[in-house]
Amino acid sequence: MKTNKRLLATLGFALLLGSGPLIAQEQPHVFRGARIIPMAGQPIENGVLVVQHGKITAVGTADKVRVPKGAVEFDMTGKVLMPGLVDTHSHLGEGSGGDASAALHPDVRIIDGINPISDTFKRALAGGITTVNVMPGSGHLMSGQTVYLKMREGNTISDLAFCEDVTNGICGGMKMANGTNPMKAAPFPGTRAKSAAMVRQLLLDAQQYDGKVKAAKGKADKMPERKPQLEPLVEVLNGQRIVHFHTHRYDDILTALRLQKEFGFKLVLHHVSEAWKAADEIAKAGVSASIITLDSPGGKTEAVEISNTNGAALERAGVLTAFHTDDGITDSRLFIRGAALGVRAGMSPEKALEALTIAGAKMLELDSRVGSLEEGKDADFIVLNGEPFSVYTRVEQTWVEGQKRFDFSNPEDKAFATGGYNAYDGELHYHTH
Repeated sequence: MKTNKRLLATLGFALLLGSGPLIAQEQPHVFRGARIIPMAGQPIENGVLVVQHGKITAVGTADKVRVPKGAVEFDMTGKVLMPGLVDTHSHLGEGSGGDASAALHPDVRIIDGINPISDTFKRALAGGITTVNVMPGSGHLMSGQTVYLKMREGNTISDLAFCEDVTNGICGGMKMANGTNPMKAAPFPGTRAKSAAMVRQLLLDAQQYDGKVKAAKGKADKMPERKPQLEPLVEVLNGQRIVHFHTHRYDDILTALRLQKEFGFKLVLHHVSEAWKAADEIAKAGVSASIITLDSPGGKTEAVEISNTNGAALERAGVLTAFHTDDGITDSRLFIRGAALGVRAGMSPEKALEALTIAGAKMLELDSRVGSLEEGKDADFIVLNGEPFSVYTRVEQTWVEGQKRFDFSNPEDKAFATGGYNAYDGELHYHTH
């Protein structure tokens, strides 16, 4: 009996040692001395951030924040600490959307085509991105359902997704597009007018389908045959699913706004290359705009008049504005630089910082959890070695829900931050998910 007790005691001690990291995760973490940019108030000099159980429990000045006993301390003197960045439009994860069989694929889900352990997600972490809207492509009028992902550690889409049920839940928005991308040979539209007509008809079909479902009042024998293509569009029409609309030219922007007015769906305009022409119309419609900035414009004819003054024009008009990467159009590692180019072209630094964080969170309707450093929100934040828009500044650390997910001082992480695309094709053999 004594031997058994001694054995149990030994095993218990070994298990306690083995669970050290798990116990450490339960301890409060305190980050002291940084200049904190909370996005929910003025910057805090010599600030203190306290996180525990993946949430922010306190943020403020050293004289006002009570630090719990037994906290793990991090000296952040000389650093800048701000919320994790929100990328409203990306193509990370090696996913794909609809195929050439039709121009409208609202039933296609990008989550069914993403590789959740793809090393491309390391680009997001190296760039300070902690929340990302992953899209199917824009070669269709509707290329499918997007997914909102958190850059936490995981091996499945369920591990990364914001939604609790990736099988039946609403896990993202609906990707739509107009302009030249979806204009091809039949069954695709050949003109801009036909593009709008095809979208309109499918939304009308969804309205009729929704009417039949509601008329059945839950009675199985009265229910219409299930239409997987129309069900997500009913969610769009009911305001449960946000439309993320790829558009460039002034006339295409106005077409997107007309469709929104006709059907009343929630709309975020994406790219909006000629936003500087349409800022007042966008503001009047009360919709938001997710824009991209380029340091070497060119390529697509319909985007020839893109301007880095778009951010400033939208700010003056009072439009909720975010930046995005469209990765790989712009590398996720350079996300902050995109906003800096917007500042260079006239956008205020304050609104540019919002456009990297809280504005994008609002567009995805995730602002109750991410986008600012406030008590009760997810402990997603980044550590910079200087002011955000300095060319000498880099992301040193990225934390997601209180867990360090990127550290520039770690050689493997640094390879993803500074290496070429071989860092993501497996040749470096750094699979750290």
